[in-house]
Amino acid sequence: MRIGEIVEKLGLEHVCGNLNVEVEHGFTCDLLSEVLGRAQPSTLWITVQSHVNIVAVATVVGIKGIILCDGHEYERETIEKARENGIVLLKTDENSFVVSGKVYELGLR
Repeated sequence: MRIGEIVEKLGLEHVCGNLNVEVEHGFTCDLLSEVLGRAQPSTLWITVQSHVNIVAVATVVGIKGIILCDGHEYERETIEKARENGIVLLKTDENSFVVSGKVYELGLR
């Protein structure tokens, strides 16, 4: 599924990145070591972490996009690194639990 479709269906705010990128999986976690060890490539990551290290983790794993929940804001450095590395950044005021359920309903596993 294209990230742009997910943005439209869930009403997410697009911060940066190519919305035509395809994702196959969803993963919800705030512990970076857990994401490194368990997330799959072509994943849309749901988290409340906003610091620059999330881009490094996403790049290593092959995560295509990140949804930042609970109304948090990305740090400027995070946005810059995401642009450099081709990672899509999205955000929402909803919590991770709600967003995870909605992403699951869309078919990401």
